[in-house]
Amino acid sequence: MHNAFVYRGAKTREISFPLGGIGTGCLGLAGTGRLIDWEIFNRPAKGSVNGFSHFAIKAETAAGELLDARVLHGDEPAPYHGSGRTQFGGFGFGVSRETMAGLPHFPKTEFRGAFPLAEVEFADPLFPCRFTLAAFNPFIPLQADDSSLPAAFFEFTVANPTDQTIAYTLAMTVKNPYGENAENSFQNHAGISQLKLRSLLPAADLKYGDLTLATDAADTSVQEYWYRGKWFDTLTVFWKDFIKPGPIANRTLPVRGNDAGNDHGTLAARISVAAGQTARVRFLLAWNNPNCSNYWNPPPAPKADDAEPAAGGCCGQGCNCGGKDNAAPPAPTWKNHYATRFADSAATAAYAFQNWDRLETATRQFQETLFASTLPRPVLDAVSANISILKTPTCLRLEDGSFYGWEGCGCDSGCCEGSCTHVWNYAYALPFLFPDLERSMRNLDYRHNLRDDGGMPFRLQLPLGRDRSTFRPCADGQFGGVIKVYRDWKISGDTAWLRTLWPGVKQSIAFAWAPTNEDQWDPERTGVLNGRQHHTLDMELFGPNSWLTGFYLGALKAGAEMAEACGEPDTAAEYRAIFARGRDWVDRNLFNGDYFFQKIDLANQAMLAPFAGSTAGYPPAPLLDTYWSPEHGELKYQVGDGCGIDQVVAQWHADLCGLGDLFDPAKTRSALTAIHRHNYKPSMRGFFNPCRLYCLNDEAGTTMFDWPEGKRKPMIPIPYAEETMHGFEYMAGSHLIRRGLVAKGLAMVKAVRDRYDGERRNPWNEIECGSNYARSMAAYALLNACSGFEFDRTRGMIGFAPARLPRAGTAAFACFWALDGAWGRVTVTGDTLRLEVLAGRLEVAELRLPATLKQPGRALGARLEDAAGERTPTAPQGTTISAGRRQHSRPVLNFTPTVVLTPGQTLCVVSAPPA
Repeated sequence: MHNAFVYRGAKTREISFPLGGIGTGCLGLAGTGRLIDWEIFNRPAKGSVNGFSHFAIKAETAAGELLDARVLHGDEPAPYHGSGRTQFGGFGFGVSRETMAGLPHFPKTEFRGAFPLAEVEFADPLFPCRFTLAAFNPFIPLQADDSSLPAAFFEFTVANPTDQTIAYTLAMTVKNPYGENAENSFQNHAGISQLKLRSLLPAADLKYGDLTLATDAADTSVQEYWYRGKWFDTLTVFWKDFIKPGPIANRTLPVRGNDAGNDHGTLAARISVAAGQTARVRFLLAWNNPNCSNYWNPPPAPKADDAEPAAGGCCGQGCNCGGKDNAAPPAPTWKNHYATRFADSAATAAYAFQNWDRLETATRQFQETLFASTLPRPVLDAVSANISILKTPTCLRLEDGSFYGWEGCGCDSGCCEGSCTHVWNYAYALPFLFPDLERSMRNLDYRHNLRDDGGMPFRLQLPLGRDRSTFRPCADGQFGGVIKVYRDWKISGDTAWLRTLWPGVKQSIAFAWAPTNEDQWDPERTGVLNGRQHHTLDMELFGPNSWLTGFYLGALKAGAEMAEACGEPDTAAEYRAIFARGRDWVDRNLFNGDYFFQKIDLANQAMLAPFAGSTAGYPPAPLLDTYWSPEHGELKYQVGDGCGIDQVVAQWHADLCGLGDLFDPAKTRSALTAIHRHNYKPSMRGFFNPCRLYCLNDEAGTTMFDWPEGKRKPMIPIPYAEETMHGFEYMAGSHLIRRGLVAKGLAMVKAVRDRYDGERRNPWNEIECGSNYARSMAAYALLNACSGFEFDRTRGMIGFAPARLPRAGTAAFACFWALDGAWGRVTVTGDTLRLEVLAGRLEVAELRLPATLKQPGRALGARLEDAAGERTPTAPQGTTISAGRRQHSRPVLNFTPTVVLTPGQTLCVVSAPPA
């Protein structure tokens, strides 16, 4: 597997590699080969197992003599005293039997991970086989449905190193998880052997569901039910059944009614492998748990007079509800999107096998292209590891296919509901890899989550159509949403889509000065936020600051361009005037010569007076009690003179989205340098952190805030001030790289990934407020920062300006890129750029090139190359060169007519002496 990250020994201890589709839940492949974290039942389930579910292998001679039999697990890592607290189990009772650690297994495993692909190699010189398990779920950019299959794909490679033919039996066992009123049944359909484990409850019941084990092997056997017994009988009898020579014997049993149930079923495939030869066997586990409900915050029961909608009218959210006050209440349950595509897990399995080769080829093409990027290993590690979040229970797809996200995953429930706007601000993977799903988030917010006055609560409520959250809008989420609409418009080039959202976007910008804005952000349209500003760190700031005002400035600048596109030049002019006032004020008043700060008098209690009658905090308390410390005579939860990691986060967004400068560029660079100088800690040893511990001992990390020597630190500063939260670290690191401070940015990125080494933490589960935390998808921005990626599909522009990265063994720069409609790779040498499309269709009217391609005495020439290397000159009469943007002169090629690239075609630009 190309460029995989390799884990051995103790470094496999914490691994749980997610296998599942977008919005389907997943199960985990452990570093030892175990199947763990069964999170396929519409909620997280960290640490869960499903009975004795496992893979096993046995080897027999051609004469039927058993040579060996093993469970396909490595050694269970220490400690061995047991964990948890249960009667007759847990701590003090030893390792759980469900680990299968008491059965013959392999002493060593090597785990190779390069998401979305994983491999486990099992090693024991005494076993007559060299054996590798490969696992994946399709991950194909721009193909959301094929990347949303509720299934885990497994392929076993069996190599016979002996001098005789050996028959190997591979068996997959899964417990029927549906307890009472469930059955196991086998069928072979169109050459696919399927063991289906299903509930017999009504199809609308929340507990209804089914699983299917399947293989396309030619020689199969099945044991529909394990022996039912007490004590250790079931596992004892199964192992004796399995190690008998030949096919495993079937057992059928009657369905049990009101019984907790412990029924397992086993599907086996038998292959004969000649001496020195290799064979492969494919297995699939598909699931269907269709019915969802809001278990965490259920809507109130409907009133009797809410049963029928009024004739005509609408709630104002574009949902045609017939009038909000009299609308029919939302249905209390909904289906997973995958359940609208497949009748059950058997249908998913059939689709998977019919399309396996295509799905795997496309997934491997993406994986190989991503991992062939000549980026530093910590960057590839961060990007690839965190796109896995899309395949975890953090993400849902609602019945119509729309995307919805938690912030992260608790142990057994989602953590922090509602596609939280200020957290998902940072998640840059979805808009580029699956842009239609990202746009669906905008659609949901502006359709269901916008108040009549333009304020937007930052947590979208489920089921759709219920009353909005009553909590106040947050400044970074409110204005970050505007920037995201702008970004998604530029990624897609779909101005018709923009126009459908524009009235709501316009209203959300104007909320800054709306009389109904209870937090009085900018009633005088100064371009600077004041008043009470809720934010992603869960409290409020009360003075001007670049962090939140930056989002406002970005929204104004993006809004002006969108207003022009929607035929409102007067609105655009108004936004630009407010932006200019705000930017000027920030540059003059919020920069201390080193970095941007919060302008506030911490001793001025009067700042709270306009809001004194309200509540704040968790749980809510009177605002004065929350934000004023009488003992210290000081405001609480503020930044003041501190150096914040997020002080120029809005400029990060602007750089990535093509908005240009929101702040003075020299001050932006100084602020970024200050963040590295003050907030980056080469070691946390000796550093005081009373908050959550995501970095400790000798680990390096970048803290949320720091108060350099001579700067006043509030007695009770902003929450989480001393933490190291990974999404913020990736944001700051990628911003440093984008602005040319490469070594500093890479140090921040490496610090995070060094902490996720497989021994201390799971490489495929970055934590913040829970597991698989969405903000860590800020790591995807590293791709665009390292490649200097620019785009504007509204006018066919794409561009690259690679950073000066350390690269070993090659003079070329290569990187994966993706936009709505196409993805591929770009390669840059000293005098040549090659833009290749590997999937989709890309129209190029303007190509922005690295400054290195503009050399004295040399001219730029462009040509198209097809997959066979045939060259076709582009229309030279329509090619011009003009100066690029920002500080450096960049060559730009304009193509008339537009160049259209399809798979297998490359646009090659060469700087060469004139003919």
